[in-house]
Amino acid sequence: MRIQGLGVIDEATLELAEGFTVVTGETGAGKTMVVTGLHLLGGGRAEASRVRNGADRAVVEGRFQAPAGSPAAKVAEEVGGEADEDGSVIAIRTVGSDGRSRAHLGGRSVPVGVLSELAEQLLAVHGQNDQLRLLRPTEQRAVLDRFAGDDVAAPLRKYRKIRDEWLRVANELTERTERARELAREADLLRHGLAEINAVEPRSGEDVELHDEARRLADADQLRETATGAQYAVSGSPDGDPDSPGALGLIGEARRRLGGSEDPKLRDLEPRLVEAETLLADVGAEIASYLEHLDADPARLEQVLARQAELKSLTRKYAADVDGVIAWATDAAARLAGLDTSDEALAALAARRDALAVELAGYAEQVTAERVAAAEELGRAVSEELTGLAMPHATVEVAVRPRTADASDPQALSVGGRLLHAGESGVDDVELRLIAHPGAPALPVHKGASGGELSRVMLALEVVLSHSDPVPTLVFDEVDAGVGGRAAVEVGRRLARLARSHQVIVVTHLPQVAAFADRHLVVDKTADGVLTRSGVRVLDEAQRVVELARMLAGMDSTDTGRAHAEELLAAAKADKASAPVVRRKKKR
Repeated sequence: MRIQGLGVIDEATLELAEGFTVVTGETGAGKTMVVTGLHLLGGGRAEASRVRNGADRAVVEGRFQAPAGSPAAKVAEEVGGEADEDGSVIAIRTVGSDGRSRAHLGGRSVPVGVLSELAEQLLAVHGQNDQLRLLRPTEQRAVLDRFAGDDVAAPLRKYRKIRDEWLRVANELTERTERARELAREADLLRHGLAEINAVEPRSGEDVELHDEARRLADADQLRETATGAQYAVSGSPDGDPDSPGALGLIGEARRRLGGSEDPKLRDLEPRLVEAETLLADVGAEIASYLEHLDADPARLEQVLARQAELKSLTRKYAADVDGVIAWATDAAARLAGLDTSDEALAALAARRDALAVELAGYAEQVTAERVAAAEELGRAVSEELTGLAMPHATVEVAVRPRTADASDPQALSVGGRLLHAGESGVDDVELRLIAHPGAPALPVHKGASGGELSRVMLALEVVLSHSDPVPTLVFDEVDAGVGGRAAVEVGRRLARLARSHQVIVVTHLPQVAAFADRHLVVDKTADGVLTRSGVRVLDEAQRVVELARMLAGMDSTDTGRAHAEELLAAAKADKASAPVVRRKKKR
């Protein structure tokens, strides 16, 4: 990962090991900028305050291993990103001093959300804020479900699907019951309107057709005069008056004259007159047909006007035209079908609601049973981790309790003879409890643990969860705060064992933790009186001894400090050489 212009870091490149990489440095040197950079690469929120003073932007660039066909590789492929020859994908996040942010993946500009999708497959960051978040009841339930995996996720998906349908039916039943009188009035109005429309039986476009026919019938005399004059002009006088030959007679005369001419050019014009004569003959025949059917029929006119009046009575009430009236009737019929407030309809809805409630209760019981089984396993695993973290007498239990409800709760569900609240995540509340020593009461962890104990409980929980975490890279940001002495050694040992199955990156101030790392990075801070700069470098074996001695209360300049640091390194190496790989075992 390369960082440029982020916080006090001017420019630095972090060479991260496959196993356990530790990041140390003096307070204020910029260790947290390493985690900030990872947050940005993971699509986290960009803040202009993170940009280094005097810089116009901060840039974080990371190279992720994304094997072909993996979910991470698919995220890059979907946005057109290209992998390097070694199969890695480069992600870049840029934050301007004005707070604007841009993201790139595999050489393509992408929305920041794409980096979030990538990070979900590759990266999990655990910090002190995450510890505080884990103290919330909803988060504790999410932690248990995450540990249980598909054992809880599968029935929970079915529970949520049935719950959505159950709530929909229950709400519809409540609405119909409470609004029965109002809905009944609305249904009566719809039925009346449909009956009125069905009695008239309008046809699509009928109003336009009747309007045209009414005009023809009302203006029959004027139309006959117009059509008759046009027919005389085309066909001539019907009594054969030679003084009124019409257009057809004149064209016939012209044909005879041209056809009898000795000039070929004139004779060539005759076929064109034949075409004109044919066209005029057709027009004359159509006019004659029009006149034949044009009658001043008062009875038919009266029928048309009466039908128009019927249609207008509908268009005044329901729509601007007949097509609109027909559309209103279609919508009204559909609405009426959903307004059935009869006792039979309400009983059918109630029966459907009750059947869904029984099915939902079954899935709720299944989710609870799986949570109880996973809770026992999770509590045992965390307690075992605490034994190695200098809390040998402490026990963590994960309590799964039913969330009771009263009859007024709209989401109350009868489960096993008890009325429980059917929330989106089931009917259970989950609480992490600490029994500090045998005989002590089980108290919520935030009440039963001191600051240092709480850090160890949270770290033990995170280590246990990490064994079931599918992401390959885990980042811990000073989660060992409040821990020291032998407990700090055990923290380092746990993180080193975790690095057997994950890439682990840890920001720490404890030398006992840093000694277990496979690679040691240190953040150095320099100041020239004007600007403060920080950089990151990889320590060799001799430099690690000096850094660990410095972390041992500033003992880097003493032989005793160096000897103590060498002893820490040697003990950590021996422990790692003999430590087994710890993995979570599935319950079934």
